Amino acid sequence: METRMQAQCTLKQLEYFVAAAESGTIRAAAERCHVSPVGLGVALTELERALGAQLLHRRRAKGVALTPEGRVVLPIARAITVQATELQLKLDARSEAVTGTLHLGCLTGIASMLMPDVCDTFAKQHPSLSIDFREGDQASLHAALEDGELEVAFLYERELPESLDWIRVIEMRPYVIVAADHPLARRSSVELRELAQDPLIRLSIPPLADPASWTRSMDAAPQAAYTVSSVELMRTLVGRGLGYAVLGQRSPVSVTVEGRPIRELEIADDIPAVRVVLAFARGMRLPPRARALAEFVRAEHPDAAREPSLA
Repeated sequence: METRMQAQCTLKQLEYFVAAAESGTIRAAAERCHVSPVGLGVALTELERALGAQLLHRRRAKGVALTPEGRVVLPIARAITVQATELQLKLDARSEAVTGTLHLGCLTGIASMLMPDVCDTFAKQHPSLSIDFREGDQASLHAALEDGELEVAFLYERELPESLDWIRVIEMRPYVIVAADHPLARRSSVELRELAQDPLIRLSIPPLADPASWTRSMDAAPQAAYTVSSVELMRTLVGRGLGYAVLGQRSPVSVTVEGRPIRELEIADDIPAVRVVLAFARGMRLPPRARALAEFVRAEHPDAAREPSLA
């Protein structure tokens, strides 16, 4: 890799490169960045020319793969794009007053993680702001944003419609929970194949509803014992020793509502991260109150928001 750049690379080119590396194909990256595949491909070529190095292998019908140079550049490019977004958020939030009513939606599955701080700390930081808050599932919140009933909503990044734009605010790495007396409970991490013979307590809501997205490294398909829509019920069943579960959202307590202890185990496998975004209707200029909210949530979850992932 040459140490001297041949020309100036741009922030947009770096954003396209990160999208291609994370998406795995030029087409998927173009859809994510709202540009044509041809335009994105040209920008990537110009970036490689500016850096004097090939960053991606383009493989017909097989997508793209990082070169050794690309693996070096990716975390730097990701950090630059995140910092650029944060800079814009901070400048916008400081230059305009945070007032009015924030019409906010949040997925039911992550509301307990996000909304207490939003309704308490964030609201106290902006006393001239009122918050109109609605919980819901992904589909109903999509519709409310498109119809103008909500300004912004906390959603999972997966499967967002093209009618929405978004700002990524949190990135979480999934983990396993098991009962305290499980044979692996004393471990700090586990490979999913070690749980292949254990029953799975499966969550019915995205993004972990589809085991295929995180069980590729298992020797066999997981044995789904129960499918539930409540995280608390999932934790309770795990606490009773009825199976294990995979979660993204962390809990501040290590006991279930019945008082039974459970253990959290990191997943050693390379699996997709769980990403939470602040979504809004495409073409909408976010008001200062929404941009301030995005900055606040990122500040409250700094490690999660910056955790690298190639998912």
